[in-house]
Amino acid sequence: MLSKVQNYFKTHAQVSLGELSQALDTDSAVLREMLQLLVRKGRIRRIEVKSCGSCHSCAPETLEFYQRVDPEQ
Repeated sequence: MLSKVQNYFKTHAQVSLGELSQALDTDSAVLREMLQLLVRKGRIRRIEVKSCGSCHSCAPETLEFYQRVDPEQ
């Protein structure tokens, strides 16, 4: 499963947890653990995104973004 996550980032430079969960048909909590591992390894980074307002109607997974770290950077 971790290889599927890494392969997804090869074709998507930036992705939300919700998008990744839907694309891989996997629970977001499971994916979050894998993403944290990739962050620790320096392969991706988490992007801090603030909510757009105070309605709190957005699912948290839609506001959690990750970005591929290119080796040449």
